[in-house]
Amino acid sequence: MAPDAEEMISVMVVDDHAVVRRGLMAFFESEPDLEVVGGVGDGGEAIEMIERLDREGRRPDVVVMDLKMEPVDGIESTRRIRGRYEDIEVVALTSFGEEERVHAALEAGASGYLLKDADADEVAGAVRAAHRGELQLDPAIARRLMSSLQTGKPADATAELTSRELEVLRLVGAGKANKAIANELEISERTARTHVSNILRKLGLTSRTQAALWAVREGLVDAAASRDPQLG
Repeated sequence: MAPDAEEMISVMVVDDHAVVRRGLMAFFESEPDLEVVGGVGDGGEAIEMIERLDREGRRPDVVVMDLKMEPVDGIESTRRIRGRYEDIEVVALTSFGEEERVHAALEAGASGYLLKDADADEVAGAVRAAHRGELQLDPAIARRLMSSLQTGKPADATAELTSRELEVLRLVGAGKANKAIANELEISERTARTHVSNILRKLGLTSRTQAALWAVREGLVDAAASRDPQLG
């Protein structure tokens, strides 16, 4: 059970292994703050289901996405979902050692990832963290991603940001969710969300995970913050 759950989080599971998919769906349904709105076996079906759910006014808050699927894999599916629905968070589901896939998924806009052998509480925690806008990355993977993240924008692109956007970016880099950013800067949560969207656009990024890695890599966040548990 999630402490202090304020609202129901709708979840969709995309995995081509029926046993894994059904197991995750059954577990999510047992949690008082999680609601399963669908489960499918490939990326193409995922897009179709989200479009249908969107028309019905009940699209998912978080998609748990297996990365290794055919014919449309989880990376391309994540890219398509994030391109159409920026408010849907995607948590990548992967096997140990698939670092390149994790990197590609984060580049495509995934909010984070979890391993297929993670225990049930970790899976639920990752979904809740994604919904709150928090970041959960394995420390070793995070270090490699910080050094290899390619954004297509020069490092001095931060010069395009306003002073308030830089403040927000530093807090994103420290793993803060929009609500926490709003409280710290004494602004509304909607305004915080708008600042994050503007930062992503100006830096040519597609997710707050990428923004956090950018902030750490460019020295906008100190060493202590970069080791925040939400970043690993």
